[in-house]
Amino acid sequence: MNDSDAGNNKFEMLQAINLTKKYEDGLTAVDALSFAVKQGEVYAMLGANGAGKTTTINLFLNLIEPTFGEAKINGITTHKNPLDAKKSIAFVSENVMLYQDFSAVQNLDFFSKLGGKSNYTKDDYKNVLLRVGLQEEAHNKKLKGFSKGMRQKCGIAIAILKDAPAILLDEPTSGLDPKAGLEFMTLLDELRSEGKSILMSTHDIFRAKEVADFVGIMKEGKLVMQKNRDQIKNENLEELYINYMSGYIDTAA
Repeated sequence: MNDSDAGNNKFEMLQAINLTKKYEDGLTAVDALSFAVKQGEVYAMLGANGAGKTTTINLFLNLIEPTFGEAKINGITTHKNPLDAKKSIAFVSENVMLYQDFSAVQNLDFFSKLGGKSNYTKDDYKNVLLRVGLQEEAHNKKLKGFSKGMRQKCGIAIAILKDAPAILLDEPTSGLDPKAGLEFMTLLDELRSEGKSILMSTHDIFRAKEVADFVGIMKEGKLVMQKNRDQIKNENLEELYINYMSGYIDTAA
């Protein structure tokens, strides 16, 4: 078996199967969406605000239920068995909601124990915070003085400590400076090598092309383009994205 065959046999950890969300006012937020993220893959989803990226993530998290179709995590349909599905997923939102009067270490300890992980030590917390790029002098400071990027790093650290096979990221580089953004991409590469399946919604076209195994473009709830790393390697992804958003490329093609 060659490497390509081995990759093709990897389990599909995240699956959207004809996933659709229609609201009572007639808005179709997600329209017959189908894609999969295998073990050890990063899938970057691009799209303008309102394209359906966050709705897609909320369907995987069972924060809303689909009108048709299904989202699966580790083979489990999220709206049928949400508690079992959530055991296999970690999530980092664009605006990480943590306790402002807790320190970084206290937040990690609280959320790790909440998720059933009670065996972590202070050194474990220190090491994961250093891994995500949070300087040691900030580890025991309250989050109320943290920047958005620093809070984002804490959220990513909590996701790593959950040690789930799949990770959902909603605009993970929002609030990160260029250096921190580069460090985050290195971290994603490490997590992929550990076999994590990562679905990331982002506006960062450059980073998406750099790190993703697959890139999808959403427009008005539809997945209008999906290409793998080899297919986009020699393409101008920014130009391709603009052409889809502007209607220069027929999204029905």
